[in-house]
Amino acid sequence: MSQDYIKVFSGSSIEILPLREALEAENIIPVIKDRAESARLAGFGALPNFQEIFVHKDELERAQKLIADHTAEGNA
Repeated sequence: MSQDYIKVFSGSSIEILPLREALEAENIIPVIKDRAESARLAGFGALPNFQEIFVHKDELERAQKLIADHTAEGNA
């Protein structure tokens, strides 16, 4: 992946989906990397339900704040 994109979160698909929707609602375009699906398509094994969210470095600060707020709400 290009160095212009930075990983901001990793977790299960259940955690990723609401974060992705929240980012998109704020006009932040996330890139979701699903290693399990990539491995399955290539014929290898990998950890199931593990995904990563990457955002462009120009959107990093906004994305980190949104993710922090969103995950804090889930823990409250």
